[in-house]
Amino acid sequence: MSESQGGVLVFDLDDTLYLESDFARSGFEAASAWLYREMGVANFADHCHAIFATGRHSHVFDEALAAAGMAGDRTLTAKLIEVYRQHHPRIALAPDALEYLCNPAREARLALITDGYAATQMAKVKALGLEEILDHIIYTDVWGPKFWKPHPRAFEAIQEWSGVPCAELVYVADNPAKDFIAPRRLGWRTIQIARIGRIRMAYATEPDHRPDAVITSLFDLDACLATLRTAPQSTITTNPK
Repeated sequence: MSESQGGVLVFDLDDTLYLESDFARSGFEAASAWLYREMGVANFADHCHAIFATGRHSHVFDEALAAAGMAGDRTLTAKLIEVYRQHHPRIALAPDALEYLCNPAREARLALITDGYAATQMAKVKALGLEEILDHIIYTDVWGPKFWKPHPRAFEAIQEWSGVPCAELVYVADNPAKDFIAPRRLGWRTIQIARIGRIRMAYATEPDHRPDAVITSLFDLDACLATLRTAPQSTITTNPK
């Protein structure tokens, strides 16, 4: 598949087209602002940022409330999570993603498959301006969490929408734990983008999870696609870890 021949490039969202840590930072600030308005608690975001920076990404609000000297409260934690998920994020496309997606010479159709709570992912897409850039977007959560990746439904839906052979479909994503299983089985090409600053630093070790290639920037994507055309059965790594 190449741009001159058309085809379809399908992208993941978080840590693929922008840094997910930027969304977390934006969400912590929104939750902190709400907590200050409602309860007068200042600097809550600082506790969240400090916890997140250590690599602890679960129960951040519980730990931050404790650090702020507040007793555990499930109702309060639930409200903070709600604010976090529903806020209007202050995020931007990574520079390489912006340049790649907005290249007027590109002939390939562009699509997106993204997991996560649909309203949250839709807010991210809107903030990034992707509705005006992409040809097709699938939010797996509209079918329910059981259809999140690695379930194949979204990939099968892209196949039906695109009308092209599986060999002309490429999925570019960051997380080998779930992203490449279904498209590999369907015969797609798969490429991991291992961005500096991404949340999940893992590389695939199991065969079913491995992408065909690994890159660190979308500036390398065209060269990677060209290499895959000539060596479709091997794994090529551009800018390896």
